[in-house]
Amino acid sequence: MINLAFNQSTNGFGQIEQDADSKGLKPMSDKRRILIVEDEDSIAQGLIDVFVFHGFEVDRVADGGEGLQKAQSGNYDLLLLDVMLPTMDGFTICNNIRKEDRSQPIIMLTAKTSEEDIITGLTLGADDYISKPFSVRELVLRVEAVLKRTSKEEKVFDEIQIGNYLKVDAVNLKGEYLDETVTEEAIFTRREVDILKYLAQNSHRPVGRDELLEKVWGYASGSNIETRTVDIHIAKLRKKTEPQPKEPVHLITVRGEGYRLISSQT
Repeated sequence: MINLAFNQSTNGFGQIEQDADSKGLKPMSDKRRILIVEDEDSIAQGLIDVFVFHGFEVDRVADGGEGLQKAQSGNYDLLLLDVMLPTMDGFTICNNIRKEDRSQPIIMLTAKTSEEDIITGLTLGADDYISKPFSVRELVLRVEAVLKRTSKEEKVFDEIQIGNYLKVDAVNLKGEYLDETVTEEAIFTRREVDILKYLAQNSHRPVGRDELLEKVWGYASGSNIETRTVDIHIAKLRKKTEPQPKEPVHLITVRGEGYRLISSQT
């Protein structure tokens, strides 16, 4: 494992290129733009070297407030946000971005032992998280997976109706409750809608976590990456799709097999 988070000996592009080649990783083919918001210079430089090697145009800022301004104006393919930053933390940046753009790909950098940070980031709408320390391979796989997912143009359902409770507009990422006692509008992230769409496509059967990671997140089959992101996203969805989230009737768990959506589609 290449410990980018705490490896002070990373000596720039040449070292990263050698490490990546030794792991069998190839540079990404498409030139895309990434914004790194990270205040620790050694970590930031390691990240820059990795992404430049893989063909990205990279901008980096160390201040959270400046990072938000740049993210809002820079038209980036992906934002990589550290949690602890000067003037404004990564959670606040993520939350502000999601108010304006629910499709912007965002990955959070979190401390390995901080499950609270992971849950908070995903709840605010981050697409994924990477725990420090991490390997170059894991970093590249997760970025590739997020970008693969966001580049897909497939639109299977424009609308997903969940029982007699909720109608989800899969294009505009909004939900209209059919229950007159619920007056608020449901707002979804692109990732949440992608999960619902895939489960709706396969509503005749339960879908396992590994299958969701492969088909929705875009992870390669057999990647064996440890993540709780599926469970956290399902918990978030149940708060929006269930009258009683702790007793789900639409987005159910089939013990030992996965999740199943009881829905109708149009």
